[in-house]
This record gives sequence, C-alpha cells and structure tokens, in this order.
Amino acid sequence: MHRSLFLVGGTLLLLTGCNASKTPENKEPVLFTVAGKPVTTTEFNYVYNKNNSQPDNAAAKGSVQEYLELYTNFKLKVTEAEKRGLDTTTAFRKELEGYKEQLAQPYLTEKNVTDQLVKEAYDRMKQEVNASHILVNVAPDADPKDTLAAYNKTLELRRRIEAGEDFNTLARSQSDDPSAKENSGNLGYFTALQMLYPFEKAAYNTLKGQLSMPVRTRFGYHLIKVNDVRPAQGEIKVAHIMVRATPGIPKADSVVAKKKIDAIYNRLTRKENWDKITAQFSEDASSSTNGGELPWFGTGRMLPSFEEAAFKLTTVGDISKPVQTPYGWHIIKLIERRSLPAFEEMESYLRSKVAKDSRSELNKTAFLKRIKQENNFQEVKAAKDFALSKATDALTGGTWQYTASDKEAKEVNQSLFTLQDRQYTVKDFFTYAQKNQKPIANASPGHAMNVLYDNYVTTSLLNYEREHLESKYVDYKMLVNEYRDGILLFQLMDEKVWSKAIQDTVGLQAFFEQNKENYKWDTRADAIVISAANKDILAQAQQMLTTGKYELVKSRPEPILFGAGKDTFTPETKEQLTALSDRLLGDPLLSVTLTGNADSKESSGKNANLANRRAQQVAAFLKEKGVPVNRITATTNKPKTVSAANRNVSFTLFTSDLKGIEETLNAANPLAVQVQNKRFQKGENKILDEITWKEGTYNLEKDGRAVFIKINQILPPGYKSLNEVRGIATSDYQAYLEKEWLKELRQKYPVQVNQAEVQKLTQK
Repeated sequence: MHRSLFLVGGTLLLLTGCNASKTPENKEPVLFTVAGKPVTTTEFNYVYNKNNSQPDNAAAKGSVQEYLELYTNFKLKVTEAEKRGLDTTTAFRKELEGYKEQLAQPYLTEKNVTDQLVKEAYDRMKQEVNASHILVNVAPDADPKDTLAAYNKTLELRRRIEAGEDFNTLARSQSDDPSAKENSGNLGYFTALQMLYPFEKAAYNTLKGQLSMPVRTRFGYHLIKVNDVRPAQGEIKVAHIMVRATPGIPKADSVVAKKKIDAIYNRLTRKENWDKITAQFSEDASSSTNGGELPWFGTGRMLPSFEEAAFKLTTVGDISKPVQTPYGWHIIKLIERRSLPAFEEMESYLRSKVAKDSRSELNKTAFLKRIKQENNFQEVKAAKDFALSKATDALTGGTWQYTASDKEAKEVNQSLFTLQDRQYTVKDFFTYAQKNQKPIANASPGHAMNVLYDNYVTTSLLNYEREHLESKYVDYKMLVNEYRDGILLFQLMDEKVWSKAIQDTVGLQAFFEQNKENYKWDTRADAIVISAANKDILAQAQQMLTTGKYELVKSRPEPILFGAGKDTFTPETKEQLTALSDRLLGDPLLSVTLTGNADSKESSGKNANLANRRAQQVAAFLKEKGVPVNRITATTNKPKTVSAANRNVSFTLFTSDLKGIEETLNAANPLAVQVQNKRFQKGENKILDEITWKEGTYNLEKDGRAVFIKINQILPPGYKSLNEVRGIATSDYQAYLEKEWLKELRQKYPVQVNQAEVQKLTQK
C-alpha cells in the first residue's frame, strides 16, 4: 500500500515526478521552524510548485499563505512522530528501504535507449505478424555446453525444414512448447509488446514465408516461421451488454444467464433501443449507465473471444451474437473504428509497457556501460583470474565455501575492481558468491563462477549508483523525504484519527448528536416499483404482491429419502438438513413447507402415520438447529405407488422478499419483470419522479414496459440515524479529531515563520 506523503485534512496528496536536476550547492534560507527544526525555502517551494503543477489537485491551487498553513500542519505531525521514535523502528526502516528501491527505478535507466525502444515498438505496431515456432528448451543460466547442444539441435531442425520436411509435423513432434501438439506451433497474429523482445525482433525481421535463424529467449531457442504479415487492424470502440456467469457457478445459474443473454439478443434483433436495454439489463456496472461503451482497444488488449467477435463487426451499429468470456456473456455493438493512434497519443502507454518488457535488458546494459564510464570502472585481471580459479564442483551444488590459507591472504584481500575511489576485493566477491550461489544442473564450476562474478559486478554498479542518487538528483532526494514522512505519519494518523474515529463509538455518537443538522433526509417515498414486459405479466406480479409470500422454484432443495418403513436419518440426511437450516438462518425472509410422503405399502398398521412422522422429524431437526417455528410448516401427502422415490420429505421454499416475484415470473423470460422495494429519494428512480408523490397505486407505461407503482408512505424530511450515515459521520468525526489534534501539536511544538521569506514567495 502506498503511504501518504502529505496529509491535509484527511486528504492524501501524492507528490511524484523525477526530473534529472542536480542538487544545488547553495543553502536556501529557512522559511519556518517547528520545535527548532528548520524547513527551507527550497523544500517548501519544491512541494508547493509540484502540487500546483497538477491542475486537478484542488488543494494545491490555494495561495502560498494557505499552503504554508497546510504544510506547517504536516510538519507538526512529522515532528510528533519523530519525538515518539517512530523513525527508529526496524519496521519503519524496512518499509522505507522498499520504497526507496521503487523510487530509484526511473533513475536507473538510460533515457535515450528507452526513447529508441518506444519508437521502435510504435513502428512495429503498424503491422501484425502471424507466426509459428518450434521451441528447444534450455535454461537461461545453462552451461555453455548445454546451450551449444540446444543451439545445434535447433539448427539441425532448421536444416531439415529447409531440406523439405513439413514445419507443422516437426513442431508437433519436436517442439518443447506443450501447445504445439495441438496447434502445430501456430501463435496466431500478434503485434509489438506481446511477445518476448528477441522473439518479436526475429519475427518482424523475417520475411513472410521464411524461416528465422535460431533465436534465444529465456525459454530456450526458437525457430520462427512467418506465415503472414498484415497491416494493423487499428483500434475499435465498442459497447457491450454483459450478463455475469463466472466459471464454477451452479449449473442452474449458468443456464439462467444464457437464457437472459439470448432474450436480450432477441429484443435487440427486433431493433429495440440499445441504450435502454443496456441500462435495464447489463450487469457491467461501470458501463451500463453510458450505453455499455468501453475504451478504445486494439489487437491483444482484450480477452481473445471478445476481441475476435468485436473485430468481425464491419459496419457501425452492427451487433454480435452472444459471446462468452470468463466474466460471462456479452453482446457487442460496433461504435467506431480508427487506425493506429498517433505516436503522441500512445507514448505514455508504450513507455509503461517497454519498462516491463524483456527489451528493458537492452536499457539495463546501456545504463551499466554508462555507470562504468562515469565512475571509472577498473578491473584487475590478475585478481579476477585468481577469483575464478577457486571454483569447485561444490559450486554447482550450491554448497561452495572458501577459506583463504595464509599463503593466499594477500590475493584474497586485493582489489578485484574499483569504482571511483572505492575498492571491491576478492574477499567481498567470495562473500557474495557464498550467499547467492544456487544449484545449477549440468553446469561446470567455471561457468557457475563466471555467472556469479557478472552478477556481482552488476549488483555493485547498481548499489553504487543508488547510494549516490540523493546527491545527484534533487527530485529523488525530495521524493525519499516525502515517503519517509508519509510512512511515519501513517501509523500516527491511524492512532489519532482514522482508527480512533471507528473505535471510539461513544465519541462518535456524541459528535453525531452535536451535529445532527448536517445529517437529514429530504422527502422520501416508501414505494414498490414493478416494471414488466407487458400488462399480462404485470397483472400476475400484482396478484403475487397481495400474497406477500413467493415460492422459490429454481433453488428448491432436493427431497431427503428414507428406507422402507423408516423415519430415521442417515449421516448424509443430517448433512443435507444442516445445509438447509444454515440457509434458513442466513436469510430471515425465507420459510419452508415440509411435505412427508410414504409409498402405498407404508399406509397401514404401525406405518399408518409414517409420512407425518417423517415430516415431524425433519421439522424437529430444523427447530433444534435454531430455525424459528413460525417459519416451518409440516404437511403430508396421500400414500403413492410403491417406489423408493416416494419415501421422502420434500421441500417448498418461500420468501417474503419481493425479488421472489422476479424469480417466479422470469423463469421463461429473464427480462419479464423487475421489482424494486425501498425508500426512494428524488432523482433515484426516473419513473417514480414522473408521478405526484402521494400515497396510493399508479399504473403507467414507460419505454414500452408496463409499470405498477405503490407508494406506501411519504416520509417527510427528518433526521437520519447514525447507522444510516455512519460512513459519512465517521469521516466528519475524523476531520474533527484531526483538527483538535493539530491544536494540541501547535501548543506542544512552537512554530516560527520567517515572514520576510514568505513575502518573497507571495510576490513571485
């Protein structure tokens, strides 16, 4: 979790950015002090200007004087945290080091190389390549002999293909890519930034119909056959209607979802209004209110099935048949097509992708080369040869240890390489090697030691540069300070404000009572709104409404079975009944009718009341589990023909939730009826807003649907209860606690402001 750097009245202001500006040598005058600790004009000016450069940050648009007040409050909190020693804990130091590592990343790159890679990626995105490959596995750190063997095997496969053997057949039999057995190595169409960089580079540099030379990635060596090259499809904007159906949901729910999407599709094919259908039925909350519209996207940026269906749409306004993805079912409507956006529009996206892509290794190589040059990297060959000569077989097993003899003490302590005036000794390298070694199968000791040496040099260069970032870049230094203060304040703000407001229930209640005027309802309507596909369905819904109890057919539990002449439970029966009792206890609106059954042979003698006993046994079990008596009804049926299936207790579930009307009437058509039952405020329901708010019932038509409204009560303006506004009231209480805490801090730590410096800032 990112911690706040500048906490203002509970608002978190994130101060970001990294310009490669050098730290000024001249000290700036002090702007103000808190408990004698100075805050310089440079520090304040940096933070103030950075926040003012963000136009959407309302808190940063105030005057210098207002901002000075906010920043002083911030520094008062930091001072309190330091006085309490929060900056000395192990947890604090560990967290700060983690953030420093993240903050350092933009400074540990080579900008000109990044620029080239971004432009190259954009140019390649103008085309899409369809390619197949054959993979020969070899680990990234494999011994040279194994690497050579894999290369030669790949080269031999290439010779066989060039000699006339079928690529697809060889891919199925020889490729180490498991999917090749199914797809003959075909990867379909792709564009830049969707494959590992070496693979992408080779694919784009190979002509259509041609075969590449062996290409090395972290998976091994690839042979790439380019099947086709086409201009980029560009980007499209679509809208969609979604019905959720995630993998693993109950089969009954999956069937309902499919019926619902099919019903929606049928209505759309009859040219019903897309936006209205979307608003009524789409289950993508983020897009349903704007006609289901999604952001622009191109090849490889959506789920494959969704993307394929979307790009098949050719005419604006066309809609797809229902398409399934892991999220559910979608109907897609084409809104607009466009070619690849201009470079300026995509640059930010491309930079983000390049930073995470395998091509970043090129950037790292160039960066390390520059750091070597800037810091006069000097390697001592004799010392390196000595260090590498100490590799033994234990190194490949990850158990290598080295203890210098008296004779070798001088060699071990000699300089291996230098950066500026810092020496890195053979001993330092051996310590690193012992700590970072790991087993490497089929590798020679010499190769393992060379890998460790290269990694040690890279690590040393990066660490050296990290250590000097604060002296080289003012932005980095300021960012580190901001994160440091943010980490300190998080714990203190949680203690004094955030968690305190939640845990102090007495204080929250008192604050709420003192400020009740801030928490009032406007006029509300306690109403039921039923929207139906036609008047007949609406009439059925109104009839059901009068009963107040609705059968749940779809989720009816399976009957429990008994042995012939038996009314006792098996372990499986008890498990089934426990699940039913849990369901009833979890939903107080549910009730159940138990129907005892017996076959015709069980209807006489001692078994004459067996069906009733079975029903009563089940009822007693549910009561013991805590289900209220008034939610259980036990009945019996007349004996039926002799059959094991007739020796049971069956269940009928009812709910008093009006959503039960939906479940019943939507069985055949999932769009038949929608029911809302709540207290509405003005503007919350468009249909309700169109009628006069008076108690009574109303029938009308809206957007081709029959609508019934029953207003049970008009609630006048009144005070809200704390439970109704707990979230808002808690937030307000937090602001109050922070304000009171700042009063205490100002009394505890004197603040002195250099008004002459403030005057200079306000005149800029």
